[in-house]
Amino acid sequence: MALPAWLTARKRSATARSVLAGEAAAEAARKQEQADQAAQEAEAPKDLAEGGPEAGEPEFPVAGDTHAAAFFDLDNTVMQGAALFHFGRGLYKRKFFRKRELTRFAWQQAYFRLAGSENAEHMQDARDSALSIVKGHRVSELMAIGEEIYDEYMAGRIWPGTRALAQAHLDAGQKVWLVTAAPVETATIIARRLGLTGALGTVAESVGGVYTGRLVGEPLHGPAKAEAVRALATAEELELERCAAYSDSANDIPMLSLVGYPYAINPDSRLRAHAREMGWRLRDYRTGRKAAKVGIPAAAGVGALAGGAAAAAALQRRRR
Repeated sequence: MALPAWLTARKRSATARSVLAGEAAAEAARKQEQADQAAQEAEAPKDLAEGGPEAGEPEFPVAGDTHAAAFFDLDNTVMQGAALFHFGRGLYKRKFFRKRELTRFAWQQAYFRLAGSENAEHMQDARDSALSIVKGHRVSELMAIGEEIYDEYMAGRIWPGTRALAQAHLDAGQKVWLVTAAPVETATIIARRLGLTGALGTVAESVGGVYTGRLVGEPLHGPAKAEAVRALATAEELELERCAAYSDSANDIPMLSLVGYPYAINPDSRLRAHAREMGWRLRDYRTGRKAAKVGIPAAAGVGALAGGAAAAAALQRRRR
């Protein structure tokens, strides 16, 4: 997307960059939603009957509450593992980058999950790696490839329990948004495949439909997610105290704290402790012995470790 002049300043405080990232994500999500609605209206039959709520509708989500919506984190909340890592595997398969870059990408993924917190230098490195990979490619090209990668690596990793929670909001007539640090294009594909309203994600700058290798603001992470939700709620005339948010990570406490119905899903140890202290609702859809019981942050999950192991095994096979 082409940027207006006021977005091009390079020296911004972290807070200002978070606000910029959040507002850019909200704007991109709103534009995509409007485009999707227009397409649906053009294809929809004109004689559909409206159905009313069934008897015994649960109190939450409240059916017909147009001022409420639900916001779902993606990685390890809706899907096992990290969307960006799975997307990277798909790009590697299509020869977008070399083995050395895949090895570094896999290491960064494992580090983020096992450490339980992000190292700023490593986060910067991961961001720069991803941007360098897509620089010069057309947005339409990456969207088409993203559809294929979803089928190959992501479709089988959706948590059924979280998917059911999202569907409950949809059935109640509420909008449901993904909110993730993953690229907005990838997040939009996942949201569309799951039948959700849309997605708030990291916005990469593009000019004339071609990626420049720069971001608009910063990755949609931590406080930036909260800013994106706040901006979207204002645009959609939502009342945040009537909305719900779902995440696995303590990094999303700012987003969870915005809404009236925060949920900790497959929580890491810090979020679990905070949720218990605050009286937030908890749901855990993982099976087997939980990572938190053996001293590894729960956010690591089986998906992240398996992804790193699979990448390493694939590299070893190719060397032979």
